[in-house]
Amino acid sequence: MAIQPPRVPIPLKSIALPSEHGGWGFTLEPVLLGLLVAPSGAGVALGIFALATFFTRHPLKLWLSDLRRGKSFPRTVLARNLALLYGALALTSILLAAWFSARPFWLPLLLALPLGGVQLWFDAQSRGRNLLPELSGAVAMGAVATSIALASGQDPWLAYGLWLVLAARSVASIFYARAQVRRARGEAVRATPIYLVEFLAIAVLGLGATFQWLPWLSVLMLALLLPLSLYTFNKPPVPARVVGWTQMALGLLVVLGTALGARGL
Repeated sequence: MAIQPPRVPIPLKSIALPSEHGGWGFTLEPVLLGLLVAPSGAGVALGIFALATFFTRHPLKLWLSDLRRGKSFPRTVLARNLALLYGALALTSILLAAWFSARPFWLPLLLALPLGGVQLWFDAQSRGRNLLPELSGAVAMGAVATSIALASGQDPWLAYGLWLVLAARSVASIFYARAQVRRARGEAVRATPIYLVEFLAIAVLGLGATFQWLPWLSVLMLALLLPLSLYTFNKPPVPARVVGWTQMALGLLVVLGTALGARGL
C-alpha cells in the first residue's frame, strides 16, 4: 500500500493578500484623496469597492494563470473562491454607492476599464511586473478618486483634476522606482529619461493648475520628486523596500497637498 505524502497546508496570507507593496499606495491614495476632498456615504462605498477590487487581483491572477496552463494545484480552488468572494464584495459596494450617490459616477470607472483589462491580461500571462501593466493599473485606480468626488456632487472639472494628479504622480513614481530597483540589482541606469518623465508630469499638472482643474499645491508636492531623484541617483542604491516606503510618503504628501488645495479652489 502506497504511503501518501503529507499535504502541505497552503498559507492563506499568500493567496488572500496582494504581494505588491506599491499597489497598496496606488489603491489607498485615490480613496483617501476622494474622501478628503468630497466625503460622503457613496464615497465610502466606492472606497470599499476599490479595496475589494485590489484584493481580487492577486487570487484572480493565480486562478487565471493556473487555468491558462491547464493545471490545478491545491491553491487553485482557494484562489478561485477568494476571487469570487472579493468580487462579490466589490459588486455589493458599488451597488450601495449607486444607491447613495448624489450624481452619476460611472464614467471614470468605465474609462478606466480598458486600462484594468490590460493589467489583468498581463497578470494572466504572469507578466504583471512589466512596465505597461504597472502603469495601466496605477492610472486606472486613480479613477476612483474622480468617482468619489462626482458621487458627492463635486465640480466635474475638479473631480477629473484629481485623476490627473494621481496619474501624473503614478507615472513619475513608477519610472523612478523601477530605475532604483534596477540600480539595486547592479544594472546600469540612465537617469536622464527619468528626469524627463518627472518634468513632463510636473508640467502637465502645472497646465492643469493654470486652468484651475487642480490646485497648485499638487504641482508643488509632485515637484519634490525632482530634487529627491537628483539626490538619490548620485548616492549608492538602497533596498527596494526603502524605495517603496519613500514613494508611499511622497504619495501621501501629494494627496494631502491636493486635498488642502482643493478645499480652497
